[in-house]
Amino acid sequence: MKTVTLADLQESVQDRLAFKTLGEYLTLCVAFLTFLRKTHLTRIVSPSQSNYVFFQYGEDFAHKITRPLNSNLFVESPNELKAMFNRFAIFLADLKKHGGEISDQKGVGGYIESKEINKVVYTVQQAIGSTSDSFDIPNQSRKRAGQLFERMIKLIIQEIGLECEPRTVNIPIPGYPGYKMQYELDLVFSRNKAIVTSETKYIYPSEVVGSVKTTSKDRIDKIFLDKYLLTKLLGMDVPVIAIFLHDVQRAQKGNSIFGINSTFKSNHFLGYTVALKKLDGVYYVDPRPEMATNERLREQIHDLQQFLVRDLWALSGK
Repeated sequence: MKTVTLADLQESVQDRLAFKTLGEYLTLCVAFLTFLRKTHLTRIVSPSQSNYVFFQYGEDFAHKITRPLNSNLFVESPNELKAMFNRFAIFLADLKKHGGEISDQKGVGGYIESKEINKVVYTVQQAIGSTSDSFDIPNQSRKRAGQLFERMIKLIIQEIGLECEPRTVNIPIPGYPGYKMQYELDLVFSRNKAIVTSETKYIYPSEVVGSVKTTSKDRIDKIFLDKYLLTKLLGMDVPVIAIFLHDVQRAQKGNSIFGINSTFKSNHFLGYTVALKKLDGVYYVDPRPEMATNERLREQIHDLQQFLVRDLWALSGK
């Protein structure tokens, strides 16, 4: 069997024809984890938050360093990840069958409590992100990682039986005939199979708009503004949710370049909820600690698992 190289992984991530199924995401992730195991890359533990680690590539790739990886979520064993992914696939099939009543089904309580959903999604996406970190042009690599995260969330929602597609809409501006505002929406999902297509010109009452980003940094204000303007211009409440991978970045801490900084701005977030409109759900694969300890944040921000198991069904059933 051919030994997978970092160049092979780079080529896979850049393949514009790939990642059309969740199985292709698994293949890339297992290949990356196998590469990690066989090449014994330098593993660096952050001195500021010890649950975050980095890997450093070799001389051929200019000793580039991966993004911070949360070791509480990132599964380093290829075999363990494959087993988790298989359980995840089975759970998605059950979720498609039972919908919002999945928690009442016999035998699923233990799986939900294990939080494996977050671990699988996190590990798969960070395998892509870490591969992208080895590219020469950082901005292009970040964009590609973001595109693939958005596509993975779309595939997961489709896998559980909902219609889900990106969409571009042109909304007339009231009082200004002939003028329209164009919106490129990451995802629009619904249980109504008759109306959700990427060519649909508008947003219908049974649909939910989803913004999917790897981080809220420099993006959270636009999501709140989208919620406000879509509701205002369309003359109806448009449900808008946001899904983020994480909100951390590498930073200088004392004498170390391997510190961890949060990119989540809690005051901005709370300010937007007051000045504009609350979002209908905010979900993280890797939430920051303050999202659990701060009561006001805890009311509005949850993990991705809660979105899939409970909130998605309540939103799409309206």
